[in-house]
Amino acid sequence: MAISKDLLEILVCPLCKATLELKQDENGLKCTQCRRVYPIRDDIPVMLVDEARVED
Repeated sequence: MAISKDLLEILVCPLCKATLELKQDENGLKCTQCRRVYPIRDDIPVMLVDEARVED
């Protein structure tokens, strides 16, 4: 089960409060501003800054 559009619309990056987009491989949510990727585990986004990684 993928992340619902409704949930994606209300989630923001906990660090910079920018919007998030679902990565193509659907295993993370990427911040549009600071480029952190928050992992999705068992269909649950892990919105912890310490768990995120920065991508280009």
